Amino acid sequence: MRPDTPKEGKVRERRPGETDDELSEPLRTNAKESGLVMRPLSRTPNTMYALEATEYAQQHGKFMEFHQAAYRALWSDKEDLGDPDVLGKLAEGVGLDSAELLSSLEQQVYTNTVMEQYQEALNHGIRGIPTFLVGNLLFTGAHPYDVFKEAMKRVLEPAA
Repeated sequence: MRPDTPKEGKVRERRPGETDDELSEPLRTNAKESGLVMRPLSRTPNTMYALEATEYAQQHGKFMEFHQAAYRALWSDKEDLGDPDVLGKLAEGVGLDSAELLSSLEQQVYTNTVMEQYQEALNHGIRGIPTFLVGNLLFTGAHPYDVFKEAMKRVLEPAA
């Protein structure tokens, strides 16, 4: 979440080595090794509505379904997660009431909750998404499986 991103999003500059369908390295390889589809975006969306919609989904027992649908919409289909209509369609697709979701976005029902979560993350040193905490190891970004395996190994091995 970047609160300074304009409501309409902003143009995202292409990074060296990117194509229309593939990110630059090392993200390209990391995504492929993880079985993820991640296509470069032409615009960085304002994610406030998406985060509020995710909170709505959480409150209605559909967090993971909505999260996965939003991921596909952004990274595979290059849809704008800052667009309430896109979020309404995603909600409907996972069995949520899209009219109720859109009303909650309009009324800012979850805005304070999302901002409190954002501030709490900042207070804990979290500056990016995704962030992982394994034991006392905090790392950000997409990483190959071996990074997680090594982190778990360090945490589970008794201190020498």
